[in-house]
Amino acid sequence: MDLGSFTSGLLTGLREGVEAALIIGIILSYLAHTGRRDAFGRIWTGTAAAIALSLVAGAALFITVGALETPYEQLFEAVTMLVAATVVTWMLFWMRRQAASVRDDLHEALGRALGDGSATGLAVLAFVSVIREGLETSLFLVGQATSAQASAPWVLAGAVVGLAMAVLIGAGIYRGARRVNLGVFFRWTGIALVFIAAGLVAGAVHELVEIGWIGVGSGVLVDLSGVLPHKAIDGAPGGLAPIIGGFLRALLGYNSQPEVVMAVAWLAYTGCVLGAYLRPMAPRGADVTPAVTAG
Repeated sequence: MDLGSFTSGLLTGLREGVEAALIIGIILSYLAHTGRRDAFGRIWTGTAAAIALSLVAGAALFITVGALETPYEQLFEAVTMLVAATVVTWMLFWMRRQAASVRDDLHEALGRALGDGSATGLAVLAFVSVIREGLETSLFLVGQATSAQASAPWVLAGAVVGLAMAVLIGAGIYRGARRVNLGVFFRWTGIALVFIAAGLVAGAVHELVEIGWIGVGSGVLVDLSGVLPHKAIDGAPGGLAPIIGGFLRALLGYNSQPEVVMAVAWLAYTGCVLGAYLRPMAPRGADVTPAVTAG
């Protein structure tokens, strides 16, 4: 078992799954409180359609990666990892900014759909609410699986477990459970995803160095393969060292022989994105103009 790949997939599935479960939980709670349980079926129809489309898109993307030859395979892998890191970064900040209003926005949209009396409207609302999370999850998992290569099945296994846990949390949200502090949950899982995305960025840069698309800083910064190899390397120590190295590779994009530009990319992404993510967010609509006292 590749624990690093499994953990990486689990964190992704759990975080993204809970976001989708939170949205569906809010929709179902609103319908239950307004006496419209008859509309549950339409919500599940839209949700199922979004999940199916996400699975098809993820599978098609992963199969496409494996069907390419050098150097197109490395180039496609690099692009996939960069796009995955970009999308998840955008979604982290979007969710952070919109968290305070997502419930009111969904209730307003539900009110319009119910007012129109359209079954299709409710299904479309559920579909649109979930498809963004589903496509993001599929893309991010494909990026992680591409980076993990032979350990890709463990990324998928971890994601399945994470999504199952998210379903249980979603059921608790619907039933009014308050045991899960969603603010703390999203903050810490968001931090974990920043480091995972940083590994994808570094991995993409490494692929571009391999095919010669990046020449500046392509020299090896430091060789730690004799101490903590990230994979089986001639002359590397056995025992726990390669296991720990493989875990760090799958989770954080660790490489025991990183190029200079690869290390710079990892540090730059982590420093900039994590710093911005942890920075206190100003209240929405707050007036930031300095007050002027009349004389």
